Amino acid sequence: MAPNDSAETNGEATGTVVVRRKAARYIVPFAVAGVAAATIGLVPALADSGDPDLPDITAQELVEKIAASDEEQLSGTVKVSTDLGIPSIGGLAGSFAPGAGSAGSSASPEAKLMELASGTHTLRVAADGPDKQRLSILGEGSEYSLVHNGDDVWGYDSESNEVYHATSEKGAGAGAGKHEAPKGVPATPKELAEEALAAADDTTSVTVDGTAQVAGRDAYKLLIKPRQSGSTIGSVTVAVDASTGLPLKFTLAPSGGGKAAVDAGFTEVDFAKPAASSFSFTPPKGAKVTEADELKAGAGEKGAADKARKDLSAMEGFQGPNIIGKGWNAVAEIEMPGGAGLPAQDSGDMPAQAQQFLDALGDKVTGEFGSGTVFKTRLVNALLTDDGKVYVGAVTEDALVKAADTAK
Repeated sequence: MAPNDSAETNGEATGTVVVRRKAARYIVPFAVAGVAAATIGLVPALADSGDPDLPDITAQELVEKIAASDEEQLSGTVKVSTDLGIPSIGGLAGSFAPGAGSAGSSASPEAKLMELASGTHTLRVAADGPDKQRLSILGEGSEYSLVHNGDDVWGYDSESNEVYHATSEKGAGAGAGKHEAPKGVPATPKELAEEALAAADDTTSVTVDGTAQVAGRDAYKLLIKPRQSGSTIGSVTVAVDASTGLPLKFTLAPSGGGKAAVDAGFTEVDFAKPAASSFSFTPPKGAKVTEADELKAGAGEKGAADKARKDLSAMEGFQGPNIIGKGWNAVAEIEMPGGAGLPAQDSGDMPAQAQQFLDALGDKVTGEFGSGTVFKTRLVNALLTDDGKVYVGAVTEDALVKAADTAK
């Protein structure tokens, strides 16, 4: 069994720089309403069985092993579940996704991938190099598949019998490149691990925490923990394949205890070359096919353009978030356009029933900043002040209030 070896004594900072570079392409949207959903994605592998006896390895060496992992051919099954303490997003995700609505498509990947932000899911994945990938989300009697093959990206929702199709731009000159599969909610333990390691700095402890077996393969366990108090994140554990360096399982435990908020892992994995048929797709007979260009054209209609202009006008003067603190305790301060916050409880500006509904969702708090309401999940919390500022981060209620007081 590998020793509990601290990364800070083995060049932790140097190793994570390499990972940061490789993780740059995994950018997750950060928005007040969707931050919790967008930064999380996957859960229990149900595959741990025994602690294999492996050669000792330092945390620095294990981080470098992840960074050097270049497995481009694999297939397998990933068990996915997310418990943020909020209602399941389910089909509502598509309502907020680009292209959603009467002119949209239920097969749009943005709509379907957001569903991974809540509930439990089983995924089948396959990859053969940078130009061929397939991800399927298995439902009860239905399946959604996203297939990337060369210049084509296909999305197919068997429940609605709808197809989404996108292609790379032609004639765009050298370096135009191929169409990449849409990014957003992380869909594999590797993506989640690279995001976590990219954020590691001197506020983070990174150690080797023994060994495990995941999907029948020997693995080392990398333990990532905040050194600071006040974070809602207790720890992140990454099970790393001892042979290939590929993250096989990712577990995020909240500091408040209880079941994992994120626990993603392979239940089966095979590093053989997948069959070519895995990446071929032909729209089924009778399926409604929506081209990505059609969705873009619909978004450019006059009504949508008018709405966009109004939205831009409302956002005039918005300077973006101000980051308070650092590391695991970083809090984003966002000033709402026009300074519009929630009506004060005794202002009379809100009906009593509406006020009771908001009170049930959040906690009223006060401090040097004034007063406001904290809306909480198991991982990300947000404070909306009565004067129209928002403070959001993976921190406790007390840490949010402290950040608001500091900003004041």
